[in-house]
Amino acid sequence: MAEVYYVGVDVGTASVRAALVTRDGLLRSTAEEPISIWEPQTDHYVQSSTEIWEKCCTVVKKVTQGVERSQVRGIGFDATCSLVVLDQSFQPVAVNQDGDAHRNVVMWMDHRASEQAARITNTGHSVLSRVGGVMSPEMQPPKLLWLKENLKESCWNKAAHFFDLPDFLSWKTTGSLTRSLCTLVCKWTYCPPEGWDVSFWTSIGLEDLLENNASKIGSVTCSPGSPLGDGLTQEAAADLGLDPGTAVGASLIDAHAGGLGVIGADVKGFHLPCEDQPITSRMAMICGTSSCHMAISERPLFVPGVWGPCLSAMVPDMWLNEGGQSATGRLIDHVVKGHAAYTQLQEQAQQRYPFTGENIYSYLNSHLSSMADSRSAVDLLGSSLHVWPDFHGNRSPLADPTLKGMLGTLHILEAMKEAGHDIRTLFLCGGLSKNPLYVQIHANATGLPVVLPDQMEAVLVGAAVLGACASQDYSTIQEAMGRMAKVGKVVQPDRELQSFYERKYKVFLRLIAHQREYQALMNQR
Repeated sequence: MAEVYYVGVDVGTASVRAALVTRDGLLRSTAEEPISIWEPQTDHYVQSSTEIWEKCCTVVKKVTQGVERSQVRGIGFDATCSLVVLDQSFQPVAVNQDGDAHRNVVMWMDHRASEQAARITNTGHSVLSRVGGVMSPEMQPPKLLWLKENLKESCWNKAAHFFDLPDFLSWKTTGSLTRSLCTLVCKWTYCPPEGWDVSFWTSIGLEDLLENNASKIGSVTCSPGSPLGDGLTQEAAADLGLDPGTAVGASLIDAHAGGLGVIGADVKGFHLPCEDQPITSRMAMICGTSSCHMAISERPLFVPGVWGPCLSAMVPDMWLNEGGQSATGRLIDHVVKGHAAYTQLQEQAQQRYPFTGENIYSYLNSHLSSMADSRSAVDLLGSSLHVWPDFHGNRSPLADPTLKGMLGTLHILEAMKEAGHDIRTLFLCGGLSKNPLYVQIHANATGLPVVLPDQMEAVLVGAAVLGACASQDYSTIQEAMGRMAKVGKVVQPDRELQSFYERKYKVFLRLIAHQREYQALMNQR
């Protein structure tokens, strides 16, 4: 009998990736293509939905090469929570001042709408209780408001469809306008089972979005992994190199796909504190361009400064809280590449690893170990160095985009604990989780064991889980996760460093207060 496969597609910040995944969650092949990012002005980051779709088609064709089309039972997509704008004919609409319709995606990290976000927060509307009490400029309502206030003629009046990027991919593949609860609940203030809150959209001046049964922003919803339409349309199937009718699962935001790819793994035999505990004792941490902290609960828990609770936003019928740190991965790159010694670092790394392909971070980790005389003492190198890390604003748990500058994860955990979460184990995935020093310091700083997935591309496994669920080869997301997500390695915290991190955390908390004192001083006239 021929082997069964699912395709997972991940549209990240700077690239599109795909994987061919077996029924047991093993990656048979992967492919990656870069996508363009334009910065037409400060804090504006835009992309092209046309280019993104073209790259999706390229990577899917690559990973399915040599495989019979009938063996591919389902496909799932995840993507960044960027805003896609299309007109009545589903053609791109420009989201920038220069009117280039090709650039029709306002990226998740676009902060042009910070002032609109602050105004929305100041309304104090009840829907804000589900986004930690503060509207982030990375969510969709402030971006929509910005477009209406700044590009009314060239964009707002022409727009007929506003999609979250994951839902755009669902529509592109199936023709279905059904939106995933993941996107609408997490980024648009949709609240099942009631739906859209008319009073909220009216209070911020966007009541026109609810005209014609909210057709511009979606009126029909479903849980992630639900089968969409009749599967792949003829046109989409031809573009992707797959059979028409291939099952397509309702999509997820990229971080949430990472959560599916790790959090449901069977941990029996690994002697973890969560082994005999429900899945609610686990937190998935997706470490990429930004870091996202995903915890689920059986009842809604409200955590100040943390997004949620969101029903069925990752695991159907479970409530999700999402903490995060903006631009963590990108900021590490920025600090390293912006240093005066970066050229020298590149040369030394090349000399050390001329043939193995090891990158500069492997060299830096090794260099830190030699400075500390042992790997276990690396943490102590920071004893006298204290840095407030939020250079792109604090997403959680302070929810303050004006704060600019591993303990942030502990800060989020503490906020979740106070609200009722009982997190016993961290499950990490994403690019930064491949760095052993980064992983070990997270275990040390939080005092919790860290589980790494068997398949390091857990986000792609999570996307494939959606396709597997849509194909109905698995009856539920939970069943698919349990079969396709697997534990690879467990990293335990160094208990001898507990006192060090307790003191370090006290300094970290004081840095918050100092940051705000300095802001107040500089804002004086």
